[in-house]
Amino acid sequence: MNIAIIGYGKMGHEIERAAKSRGINVRAIDPSEPSASYKQINEESMNGVDVCVDFTHPDSVIDNVEKISKFRKNIVVGTTGWYNNMDEVKKIVKNAKIGLIWSGNFSIGVNIYFRVIESAARVINKFSDYDLFVHEFHHNKKADSPSGTAVMIGKILVDNIERKKKIVTEELKRKIDPDELHISSTRCGTIPGTHTVGFDSSADTIELTHTARSREGFALGAVTAAQWIQGKKGFYDINDMMKSIID
Repeated sequence: MNIAIIGYGKMGHEIERAAKSRGINVRAIDPSEPSASYKQINEESMNGVDVCVDFTHPDSVIDNVEKISKFRKNIVVGTTGWYNNMDEVKKIVKNAKIGLIWSGNFSIGVNIYFRVIESAARVINKFSDYDLFVHEFHHNKKADSPSGTAVMIGKILVDNIERKKKIVTEELKRKIDPDELHISSTRCGTIPGTHTVGFDSSADTIELTHTARSREGFALGAVTAAQWIQGKKGFYDINDMMKSIID
């Protein structure tokens, strides 16, 4: 298998190590990284590639998907913060008849965490005394806030707890409404990523926390996704892959 890593930053290097450990051939494409194999997505850099893995910047995702789709290559998108353009990406994938899988977090551990949260939310839904919150910590170089993972967590909670109808991510300078779920963020240092869901009542607090020790888990998950999407057509997210593994 041959993959092209689009974006050869810290995550790109981690993905390269994870892929090579599985015997996968890797090339890197990055216009600003001198050690990258290629500078641009073009016929030369796409020659022989099975799957592209994008870990770049939210502003680059649409352009990258458009360029990659012209060469009929399947795509893994691990970049976060582009979700307002989801319909546009779906259209590109459909028209090009390629496969794409995306996630705000490809860590297998985080995706297990999602399923734990979903189970807990179904229980909490039956107990109206509990309110809830989501808070996440990331390194000070992260380009978006809140994290894509936190937004995915929020959606799981809103989908499974009837008294919560909407997600609020901005700074609150007012009383929060009972049907709102507040997602808050902290940016500091080199934290790879920590996410906490809290269920709070007057009697106690229940917290579910996932803490990433390094980027290794994200990289291994992205490589797993690249292997999974190879040969497929259509628009998928990480839940599709997890269901195929677990169910």
